Amino acid sequence: MKFSYNQEAVKNLKIEDTSILDRLVDYRHARDWRQKKDHSQRDKRMSHSEAIAEFVSDGDIWYCGGFGYVRTSIQSDWEVIRQGKKNLQSIGSPNTNQSYGVTFGNMPFTHASYAGAEMRGYDKYFSENVKRGRVKILSDWSHGLMALGFKAAQLGVTGLYSKSGLGSDLVKYNPYLKVMNNPMVDGNDPCVFVPAIFPDVACIHVHAADKFGNARMYGPAVNDIAAAAATRKLIITAEEIVSNTDIRWNNKGVVIPFQNVDAVVELPYGALPGYMPGAYYWARRWWEKCFAMMSEGDEAMEGFIKEWILGTKNIYDVVKKLGGSDFIINNRKLARAAEADNEDDGVSFKYEPWSPNTPPNVYD
Repeated sequence: MKFSYNQEAVKNLKIEDTSILDRLVDYRHARDWRQKKDHSQRDKRMSHSEAIAEFVSDGDIWYCGGFGYVRTSIQSDWEVIRQGKKNLQSIGSPNTNQSYGVTFGNMPFTHASYAGAEMRGYDKYFSENVKRGRVKILSDWSHGLMALGFKAAQLGVTGLYSKSGLGSDLVKYNPYLKVMNNPMVDGNDPCVFVPAIFPDVACIHVHAADKFGNARMYGPAVNDIAAAAATRKLIITAEEIVSNTDIRWNNKGVVIPFQNVDAVVELPYGALPGYMPGAYYWARRWWEKCFAMMSEGDEAMEGFIKEWILGTKNIYDVVKKLGGSDFIINNRKLARAAEADNEDDGVSFKYEPWSPNTPPNVYD
């Protein structure tokens, strides 16, 4: 599969032509979609490749869940690339993992917020691709404003008012945000109307789900609960599929109900190379190498994607490349230690950062 930068589509798009924009805020269409959806409690299990093939269409608005590399459906981002889905619009807050698709050329549009990996820095390669015309920012958001858009969709209202955004230029460059006077106040009191926003498809990775789609997660939900209600199509990938009895009796953290879900996929380690709270730690050296490749430009980053995404068929290949069972055992210990002071039990977070001299398959 070749890299295909759709620069003509990016260059020829005029923001004044709102046809590519309207779907995100079309609450009537989203409402009608949900009304026609099959909400029955039925077995929705399928393979990962089947779920991506059936529910992700060319041109979809693709929601990036989790938080950067924390409980994020990274393996679904990669499977979308393997299947060659085209002309996707990326949305998420943060929107860290869009860079794989932007680099590969199948994600030429973005509804942008922060893109980066926290202490490893922001994504300079994404910024470079914006400058080079490989990706077009359709709308620019803060975390808070985008969260309000998802929350409004979850609540079933057309939008919410906020003071956020008034102190920035976001309201100038985001075609969805409208500055207006507070209708409840006499006199001048400007506020921002944030419309409800509706992605076409979301893939959310959780700790456990039953075959119907009731999903349990642990750790920060970020926008995933609201987005699960807002999106037109929802794929749940889970570390394990458990019985409905388990979900009912252990219902703490069961935050996504079955009626929103279209597909359920059992995908252990589906957040790798990221972090799954309580389950496995993030591959620190992998991310350091990834950001090093980004700073080196096209050839290095394309080679990295060929090695890790196009050069793997599924999560089992990815785990093997990360170091196999040794990597998994160590990173499970680190994940549990990260949530308590367990260094006295012999668990240490000390490691040598990645460098060009780091041996292959050393990514913990």
